Amino acid sequence: MKRLKAVRKSGDHENPKINMDFSGAEPVTVEVTRGAIVESRHRGSVAVVDVQGQVQLAAGDITRPVYPRSAIKAFQALPLVETGAAEEFGFTPAEISLCCASHGGEAGHVKTVEAMLEKIGLGEEDLECGVHWPTHEESAFALAAAGQMPGQRHNNCSGKHAGMLALARKLGADTKGYTDITHPVQQRILGTMEAMCGVHLAEAPRERDGCSVPTWAIPLENAAYGFARFGAPDDLPEIRAQACRQIAAAVAEEPFMVAGSGRWCTDVMTVLGQRAFVKYGAEGVYCASLPEYGLGVAMKCEDGAKRGVEVMLAAVLRHIGVIEDKDLQQMAALKSVPLVNRRNFKVGEIRPAEGFLSF
Repeated sequence: MKRLKAVRKSGDHENPKINMDFSGAEPVTVEVTRGAIVESRHRGSVAVVDVQGQVQLAAGDITRPVYPRSAIKAFQALPLVETGAAEEFGFTPAEISLCCASHGGEAGHVKTVEAMLEKIGLGEEDLECGVHWPTHEESAFALAAAGQMPGQRHNNCSGKHAGMLALARKLGADTKGYTDITHPVQQRILGTMEAMCGVHLAEAPRERDGCSVPTWAIPLENAAYGFARFGAPDDLPEIRAQACRQIAAAVAEEPFMVAGSGRWCTDVMTVLGQRAFVKYGAEGVYCASLPEYGLGVAMKCEDGAKRGVEVMLAAVLRHIGVIEDKDLQQMAALKSVPLVNRRNFKVGEIRPAEGFLSF
């Protein structure tokens, strides 16, 4: 049996403890029920690490490199703020928040991207993120009903890309090819990720992400360490620490920009405010920083299921104490997610697996 614990940075709350035996396999973390039986199960890995780099809670293999995908957009936005580019171009908190976003392509997102591009003197054609329909269904339907096709500004990563273009301008670099690994923008981001996460990525697995920027595979424990430092940056150089605080404050002020209507990231941060920064990445990855506890969280649902990793993170946040009893009144779906059929009859639930973490 392996004893694991999560600790609070300060205060007199009792430290929760948990015993788990995983026997080498990724543990079952989430159950999907139909009626009285468990119909499906999700396995996953979880790392909770403090600002000293000490693992405070672990489940599964947290040393295996995984692609964090969009979960680390806050790290990609750090050079934009710490170089002064965000200030030079007059980016608002909403615009800085959008730089960390996987947004749904709602009207507010699209207009904000357009405003950012106008501020830096560029247009949609300068983006290199590619085109897809808004992931927010109503916005996609409205676009189609108007007889319009989507553009790059509707891409869920367009805010991040507008921020990268602003950084290129600030660095005096060519705005063409800013998504290439050898471009100064991506090299600056690479160095930032290495410094934040305490890992060398020169030999790490690397490929292009869905929006064409490089994505490096890193162990969950290193990603969690980076987010611990992001949320509690007192030991970082002052310029970087201030950039971390500015980004976290912007996202807490404008959580809609990070995801959108009905999205888990937005809903959680709307309730928790600066108690937690949470961000989803593709293929079942989630990262979070918990400033009051000096902890960072990184996790992956093994089968890439978004429904699985959201329940995993909710359980971990509740276990540590970030989600309090009073929060559940506004976040009832965090305890367990109702499974409903096409006629809206409840037929089951998605819940933390017995023996993982529980409410």
